Amino acid sequence: MKAVILAAGKSTRTYPLTLTRPKPLLKVMNKTILEHHLAALEGVVDGVVVVVGYKREMVEATFGDSYAGLPLQYVEQADPQGTGHAVLVCADKIDDSFLAINGDDLYGPGDLRRLAQAPQQAALVKTVPDPRLYGIYEVTDGDRVVRIVEKPKEVFSNLANIGAYKFTPEVFGVLSRTERSERGEIEITSAIQILAAAGDFRVVESREYWLAVGYPWHLLDTNEFLLNTALAHDIQGEVSPAAEIHGIVAVGSGTVIRSGVVIDGPVCIGANCMIGPNCWIRPGTTVGDGCRIGQAVEIKNSILMDGVRVAHQSYVGDSVVGERSNLGCGTVTANVRHDGADSKSVVNGELVATGRKKLGAVLGDHVHTGIHTSIYPGRKLWPNVTTRPGEVVEMDIVT
Repeated sequence: MKAVILAAGKSTRTYPLTLTRPKPLLKVMNKTILEHHLAALEGVVDGVVVVVGYKREMVEATFGDSYAGLPLQYVEQADPQGTGHAVLVCADKIDDSFLAINGDDLYGPGDLRRLAQAPQQAALVKTVPDPRLYGIYEVTDGDRVVRIVEKPKEVFSNLANIGAYKFTPEVFGVLSRTERSERGEIEITSAIQILAAAGDFRVVESREYWLAVGYPWHLLDTNEFLLNTALAHDIQGEVSPAAEIHGIVAVGSGTVIRSGVVIDGPVCIGANCMIGPNCWIRPGTTVGDGCRIGQAVEIKNSILMDGVRVAHQSYVGDSVVGERSNLGCGTVTANVRHDGADSKSVVNGELVATGRKKLGAVLGDHVHTGIHTSIYPGRKLWPNVTTRPGEVVEMDIVT
């Protein structure tokens, strides 16, 4: 059995992080989203077809033709026409039952194994508290699908479609004759409705996790979850006797933890970093490879990608910082609104409620802040942006 990973999209909702890389190469707990997928599929399938499009060369250069012995093939969706179309372009690579999974959501390995073992074509589903926000399955006889309805106004079920499926090659014929949606796209859910009408589609309920990464702040949620559930304590670097490490902490080889540093796990620190002296690295933080965190810096519940430098006396809270960014002395990412309301952030020109009381900044790659820069909660800085000394960032800085 093979798996098809749908990873061709441009993902404008995760700008500025995906201006310089495709979404499958965003990292949580120092592994790319695609790497998490492939690790979850080990032992479940014997090959993976990755549907690529936006910045495909970066994906192919990163993974090549195999991952941990799992053969990889790539199919380009040059003209994206929906999720069903993404599956359809893989038709000549598939000759047996296969899994198809969204490339920007993470699934528990046990759930993928159970889905693969389903006797019929099936979808992985998750019980959700508010069905009005999802595509919802109506089922009979316990698991047989009657229909799927996108964001129903009336609640008839709480089994949400979460973007992981088992199909037979029959689905290619169904997709080829499926009518396009109002968006002009070929949708997987439209094909499922046809299969369900023929009595040939089931659901498999998730027993593990489903981590959806739709917006930049979802990376923080996903990172925190994985740190709390999957991180192993592993200190490979050099730790000063005058440093303190509490809880589960991973430190990569070549990293130096200097005196006065306090690390409260769960925390994941990559290789060849220099941390301290006198820093506080708080729970929920991932620091990439080759980072430098200076004197009296505090990092809390954040993701620092590879090569980030945070100069002395800075605060980074609930933030995502892109590769090779440099935060000047005294940079502060404010992460709580004065009125205590949930943070909001502008996405594609619209103000979006994040559902988070605490949200700092989202910085693209190669951002440089001047000393004493202060950034309002939920603000984003595009790649290569610079700020002046003492600047207050009240609005997104877009280039």
